[in-house]
Parts: sequence; C-alpha cells; structure tokens
Amino acid sequence: MLEKIHSPRDLDGLSYEQIEQLAGEIRRELISTVSVNGGHLASNLGVVELTLALHRVFHMPEDKVIFDVGHQSYVHKMITGRYDRFTSLRSYGGIAGFPKRSESEYDCFETGHASTAISAALGMARARDYQKEQYEVIAVVGDGALTGGMCYEALNDAGNSGTKMIVILNDNEMSIAPNVGALSNYLTNLRISAGWQSAKRKVRHLNSVPLIGKPLYKTIHGIKRLVRSVFVRDSESGFFEALGFAYFGPINGHDQAGMEKAFRQAKQYKGSCVIHVLTKKGYGYEKAEERPEAFHGTPPFYIETGYRIDKPSCPSWGHMMADTLADMSETDSRIVAITAAMKLGTGLDHFGERFPDRLLDVGIAEEHAVTMAAGLAAGGMRPYVAVYSSFFQRCYDQMLHDVCMQNLPVVFLLDRSGIGGEDGQTHHGLFDLSLSLPVPGLTVLAPSSSAELVSMLQWTLTQDGPCVIRYPKSMKECGTQQGQDFCPARWTAMTEESSVLLLSAGSMVPVAMDVYNRLKDEKINTTVVNCSTLKPLDEAFLAAVPQTASVFTLEEHMVTGGFGEYVSGLCLEKGYKVPMYCFGVRDQYIQHGDHGHLMKDAGLDADSVADTIRKLLKGA
Repeated sequence: MLEKIHSPRDLDGLSYEQIEQLAGEIRRELISTVSVNGGHLASNLGVVELTLALHRVFHMPEDKVIFDVGHQSYVHKMITGRYDRFTSLRSYGGIAGFPKRSESEYDCFETGHASTAISAALGMARARDYQKEQYEVIAVVGDGALTGGMCYEALNDAGNSGTKMIVILNDNEMSIAPNVGALSNYLTNLRISAGWQSAKRKVRHLNSVPLIGKPLYKTIHGIKRLVRSVFVRDSESGFFEALGFAYFGPINGHDQAGMEKAFRQAKQYKGSCVIHVLTKKGYGYEKAEERPEAFHGTPPFYIETGYRIDKPSCPSWGHMMADTLADMSETDSRIVAITAAMKLGTGLDHFGERFPDRLLDVGIAEEHAVTMAAGLAAGGMRPYVAVYSSFFQRCYDQMLHDVCMQNLPVVFLLDRSGIGGEDGQTHHGLFDLSLSLPVPGLTVLAPSSSAELVSMLQWTLTQDGPCVIRYPKSMKECGTQQGQDFCPARWTAMTEESSVLLLSAGSMVPVAMDVYNRLKDEKINTTVVNCSTLKPLDEAFLAAVPQTASVFTLEEHMVTGGFGEYVSGLCLEKGYKVPMYCFGVRDQYIQHGDHGHLMKDAGLDADSVADTIRKLLKGA
C-alpha cells in the first residue's frame, strides 16, 4: 500500500483498517532503511499515527507543518512523494534526514536544532494574517524541546496575540535521554489529571442554562480554581491556558481516530491551542521500545538483535574526554561536568557513572548551561561544558558576556567539530572558531591525538581563564598512552624541516600526514606542523619562518574567520611576507553525506590537498 501513496491526498479515502495496515508498512520501511543508513529511528517510530493523522486532517502544502528539531520527519517525507527515494535517506546525494525546503514544497521550514518550531510557526501565522490568507500553521514539538527556553518566549508571545496557530506537543516522556527539570514533572501531572478537562467542559455548559446558569458557573468556577490551586496546581489549564492557549488532551498518540478527532476540533477552534499527544518512542520495534535512547540517533544495526554493525575499534573523542575528566575528578572535587540534554552524545554518561552528583544535565538549554557554569566558576568550582560545536552557536553571548569578560575558568568541550556527516548542514561544526578566535583571553585548542587531549584536559586545571577544546566525533588515532605535558602556544614539527609548511589544526593533522606521504613520493618535501594551540598562536614559530617558504594552513572549518585567516592576519600585522594559502570550507553550506565524500567536495581530503599544493608550487 505504501508504494501507492504519492501525496497526502492519497490517504483521504482510506479506512482506519487500511491506515493501520499502512502504519505497519511504514514502520517496517523505517526499520529497514535506518538499519542500513543509520539515523533517528525511535522518534520516527513513535510518530507514525500522529503524522498520518496530520496529513489526513490538514491539507499540506497549503497548510503548514513545522517539525521541531526535524529528526522526526521521516514519515512525513515518505507520504509526501519521497518514498521512492527513501532508501537514500542521509546518504550522499540522497534525501536529507531533516526538513529541506529545496527538497519538497511540503517542507515549509528547515529545522535541525531544538525549540525553534513555535517561533517559526508564529511568524508564518502572522505572515498569513498580514497577507489576509487562510491556512493553518502547526508546530509539532517534542517534550524534550520544551526544556528549551525559546519555546516559552514563543508561547508567551503567541498566546494572547490573536494569531491562530496549533501546537502539537508530542510527549513521549523521553527526548534523547530522560527529560530533566520541573517541566518533565509538570507533563507527568498532565497525564494523570486528564479527567479534570472533562469536568471543566461540563461546568462550562452551565453558561447556557437560563437565569441560574451564569451565576452558578461563576461560583463553581471559583471553587474549581481554588481546588486546582490547592490540589492540582500543575493541571493542564494552569500553564497553557494561562498563556492564552486552549488545551486538548492528553490524547493517545497511537489511536488514529482519536487523534484525527482532536485535530479536527483544533482546526475548527478559532484561537490558538495546544494538543497534548502521548506517544511511545520506538513504538512497533521491541528493541527500540526497550532502549529508546540507543535508537534516538543510531548507526547501522542488525534488525534481529538491535546491535550496531560496525562496532568502533577505539573510543570516541567524547568518551576519551569523559573518562579523562572522571580520572581527574578522583583527585579534584571542584570538577563539575555540564551537558544540555546530550549526555550520551557527548560521552558524559561515562563521567556520570562514576560521579553522578557532579554531572549536571540542564535539558535543551545551552544558554542557561553556560551562564550557570559561569556562576559555578565564580563560586570556586571548575565547570566543563560539553556541547556539540553546532550547538555552541546557541550560547555565544553567554560565553562572551558571562564567562570570558570575567575571565572565569570554564572549559568548553566542543564535540562534533568539523564536517559532521549524515546529519547535514545543521549539525556540521564549522563556525566555532569564527566565534571563539576573536574573544580576548579565550584559549582555543585542537588536539590531534588522544594523548594530546588527555594532556590538554589536565593542563586546564592549572589555568584560571576560559578555554575551548574542539574535536571531531571519530578518533582516527586510538592510542591512550600519556603524552608529554601540554605546552600552550607551542607548535610541533612532525616531519623534517623543509620550505613547504603544512600548518595543521586538530583533525587535519592526520590528513596533512597523508599529504606529506603522497608528495614525498614525488620528491616534494613538506613539513607537517601540529598547531594544537589555535589561540594564542605560536608567534615565535611564525617569526622564524623564512620568506622563501610556502605556507599552507589546513583546518576542518570555514576559511572565513578560521585558523588560516587568523594566522595570515598576524603575519600581515607583523610584516611577515610569506606566501600563504588557506585550506578549509569556502563560502558555502555543506550538505549531508558520508564524511569522506563531503571532505572531497570541500577539497579537504588528502588527494585534493596534495593536488592543490602541487599546482600552486608549480605556479610559484
């Protein structure tokens, strides 16, 4: 049946029995494709019925639906004309794992980071009203995204604005990891107090009774408010309705008929409303239901067992970081690790196993995480904030204003720096140096090996100022031996001296070594330099570079605002007249695909770098 669904309108005439059959086919396709390509499985298994109900009740693309984060849009893609390409999901040249406006008219807004959908939906709804058009705007938001403060800014603005929009709260009780904070407790109370909504509706009907109706309604309504404030302060009306939203729910997110009924009611309702839908993450695949966090973002796996196919031969950078941080914590009680709902992704679950009281998961709240870290540092602690490079963008002002201007000893551990791969442009870590390098007093480091990462982390405890350590997801070098003590602003030549210098940062050091070996076979000698400190620069090293040399900088980052520009700026300032070429990502957004293909497209693989150097040297 699934192969016959070319647009949402093909769903209209199906019976509920047929929809149930279709849902089963969709789940099988999800499991089959993600088991091969990797991706976000558990969240998509949980929203099959929800997505089908959306497209049967609303009329996309005239109506607009925005998926917060966007990782749960696979079913949406399948039934909007992309099923025939679904096996290319997240592959190089295939369909994206997140909504893409360039991919389909049904993807009206691109997402990838959390807590943005309500703001975007409000903007689209206001655009509709300004232009006197008629269509619905729906934001689908997970309970995990509601731990992000941006949602509340949008709800506060939207509730009493007079602009109609619909918010569907997809409550699966678990975003990436178990939700934290008061909001999670609040939603739990909503689930158990659903009867309150039914009683409230019955009381409202008293308004229509002649003579005694309105006075009696006011009396009962006052009693109800008193009871609610004393006994059920966290009832549904206490939050969303206070913000100006009508509340519908909770609704079983796997009851097709029940959801469609609620969606039709919301569509007919004149004002803004929240529809609270309860779903089960991983629904329909036992392995994902049992371990939903493992199947949030999963690599390829065996369907029968749920185990990943390509088990890593060495730990990730994140796990190496967390294990080292835990070792350091054995002798330093000041160390506190902080994550913004990414405990598993950053590797801090390893730290938490040994020091659960010193791991703070603040939810999807990067801004709060950083300013809280500043407070911890001001109070005498040593906070380490582990965050993906792409999410570091979200807390720039807090890093600059609250941490760096006070010169507080907060260490930012930027995981997934560089080209991220299959998750695409919203998850590549290509802008963190442009944010970090201009900040006075901020030390910026990029280890090229596990030993270097360990020594850098140990060094940070001896410093009294802020520091950034950026590293990729995958570790090419697996050595765990302790290296020499880290010396900041001191670069190391890894090959023999020559007149061609390859100044390499972090993950590009192994690439530079490959380039060295390729060119050496052609009798072109190069010197690979490990520039582990990106700020401050090794000015003594640069001052000693002869003017007859050719200098190439290599970084897995944007060229603009990156390491190469920083080096060339210093050379220009000091009057060092050395020819220089910067390898990095040019003025473009990198799409999704495997890391090797994307590096080649950016001209950053060893073959491309060697070829460019060869041509430039011949033209010199």
